[in-house]
Order: sequence, then C-alpha cells, then structure tokens
Amino acid sequence: MRKKKKQKVLDSARKNLITALSPKSPISEQYRTIRTNIQFSMIDKELKVLACTSAMPREGKSTTIANLAVTHAQQGQKTLLIDADLRRPTMHQIMEVKNQYGLTSLLTKKATLQMAILPTSRVNYLHVLPAGPIPPNPSELLGSNMMKVLISVLSNEYDLILFDTPPVLAVADAQILGSRCDGIIIVIRSHKTEKKELVKAKELLDRTNVNVIGVVLNGVNQKDVPYSYYYGDDT
Repeated sequence: MRKKKKQKVLDSARKNLITALSPKSPISEQYRTIRTNIQFSMIDKELKVLACTSAMPREGKSTTIANLAVTHAQQGQKTLLIDADLRRPTMHQIMEVKNQYGLTSLLTKKATLQMAILPTSRVNYLHVLPAGPIPPNPSELLGSNMMKVLISVLSNEYDLILFDTPPVLAVADAQILGSRCDGIIIVIRSHKTEKKELVKAKELLDRTNVNVIGVVLNGVNQKDVPYSYYYGDDT
C-alpha cells in the first residue's frame, strides 16, 4: 500500500510539469505569458535570481516555479531550478531527479557542485539543484554566508536562477532568502487564499526589503475563464 501511495504522489507531481509534457497547450501558453511579463520587468533592472513563494501551503508555488523554469530553458536560457523548501521539498519528484545530494549538501560542504546539480532528461538548458537531506536548521542555512557565496558562484554559471521557497506565513525562510534575490513572485490560489493572508505575506516580505515583482493567480477554473491558468492537483 505504501509503495502504491508513493507512486501516486510521483505520478501527480510529474503531471504538473505541463510545459514539458504539453508545450503547445493553453496552460503552457499562460506560463510563457508569465515568463514574458517577468522579462518586461527586467528593463530597468536585471532580474537574474528569482524566488517563488505563497502565503500558505498548497497554493501552487512549486508547480509554478517548475513550469517557469522549463519555459525559460525552452527559450535557450541556461536555467538552474533550486529547491529551497528545506522543510517539504518536492522539486526532485516534479523534475524526476535524485535527492541524495542537494542544496543542504552544498551549504554544509558535504558535496560538490558536480555532485549536487543535476541535468534534466526532459528539457535542454535546465539543471536542478534539489533540496538534499532535510536539515534541523533550514533558516540558519538559508541565511548563512555560505548561501550568499553560493548564489554569487552560481550567478556566474547560469543565465537565470529560480528558487522554490516555503510559504511566507509558515516560516521565515522566504523572507531570508528573498532578501538575497533580485525579486520574488507570490502565488495565490483562487477561492483559497484569503485577502488578509496575501496582505500579511506582502507586509512580511516588505519588512526585509524583498522585491515583490508580481502575483500569479492559480486555480482558476478553465470553464469560467478561457485560457486561464488552472491546476487541479499541485504543490
């Protein structure tokens, strides 16, 4: 039973990567629209290191950032997708890579870049840095000087770096890491995210001078809005 449940979770995660599975679909086109909007916001300031978060869990942040990574890579940009949700990592499942080594391994000097950063079999120009073993001190690792150095090193190797971070109202990780990024995207879910939660999340990010570049509305029913951005089962 446990094996079947695990397989079901894996299958669900893989289906969420629609930009790789069905690049010509209306939903994939919406991800490309988000990518274009991000690129337009780069006119005055280069946005090379971006993070994605949400106010609360299960609003679609991991699915969103994974698909955005694919769309950027499909455009020929050398893209690195990093799972910085060190409490509930899912990117290794979505991208179908091993999680033996990852971000925590690099931050604790237990692996090299070559060991931890993995290519994807689905998309050219896209690499993944999974979370790695779950640590007892996620916030401290993300706020460490080693994290700052790592971002600097990786910025010289990739055209774009995308971080998946935990929800803002759950822990302080998104605030800590977001302050070291060029910008952050907040994902909200239709009929789930409350206005007060979004306002509170924005206030917390503002306190640490995080540059919020936009909000992505997730979970809109396609029957109600043509060509909407919709997912039924995401992380």
